[in-house]
Amino acid sequence: MQASPTDVQRALRGADYPASREDLVQLARENDASEEVVEELERGLGEDEYESPAEVMAELGDEDSD
Repeated sequence: MQASPTDVQRALRGADYPASREDLVQLARENDASEEVVEELERGLGEDEYESPAEVMAELGDEDSD
């Protein structure tokens, strides 16, 4: 993960779970997240729905284990 976990959590403040990647990317933009964070979400999240912020962070953290 390139963006800091704190920046990602700020970007997703107010998220209603379960949420799709598209929902989370849109929310990050609405929360004025940096382009780095938005790109991290677009690149790092799959097509699944996420049940919690912990699931989002786990998915983003797994990116380096390919």
